[in-house]
Amino acid sequence: MRHGKKFNHLGRKTAHRKAMLSNMACSLIEHKRITTTVAKAKELRKFVEPLVNRSKEDTTHSRRVCFSYLGNKNAVTELFREVGPKVSTREGGFTRIIRTGNRLGDNADMCLIELVDFNEIYGNEEKKKTRRSRRGGAKKAAPATVAPAVEDAVVVEETAAEEAPAAEAAPAAEEAPAAEEAPAAEEAPAAEEAPAADEDEKKED
Repeated sequence: MRHGKKFNHLGRKTAHRKAMLSNMACSLIEHKRITTTVAKAKELRKFVEPLVNRSKEDTTHSRRVCFSYLGNKNAVTELFREVGPKVSTREGGFTRIIRTGNRLGDNADMCLIELVDFNEIYGNEEKKKTRRSRRGGAKKAAPATVAPAVEDAVVVEETAAEEAPAAEAAPAAEEAPAAEEAPAAEEAPAAEEAPAADEDEKKED
């Protein structure tokens, strides 16, 4: 009976599965990232992370234990010379699985498995702080040599626009009193003429 045996056999016999995981672990240590199926990547993670954890302590015993699993001197040397010192401060979680979609032929769920501390592709660039403005959102600023001239032109246009309404308002203010005085001047003679006409009529009577 196989009660409690919940690991994935990956459709292989024991020797084939161990050899495949050993080869995949060597490739991951040497190349720092490999592409495989999600099922294999999950089993590889359980296989390789204890070896990476053991590489923090560079002793003969640790090297021999890792060699018994990997069976490749170059991979063991790379593991203890490069990977071990870089992961020395990390407590666990040495690998990362990133799903990449399905394979075209058999629609298998594919992924990228990599060593976390050797990531040089993404996540390391600093985010640029952007500021939204109403004037020129996506447009790039003009070169430094041209910018002062443009600013001066804008200032000149603004001052001219401010002076123009003031110049228009001044004549209007001057014309308004004249307009008010004119009717008063016209009304005064009319008022004077009216009493004179009344006096002529009284004389005739």
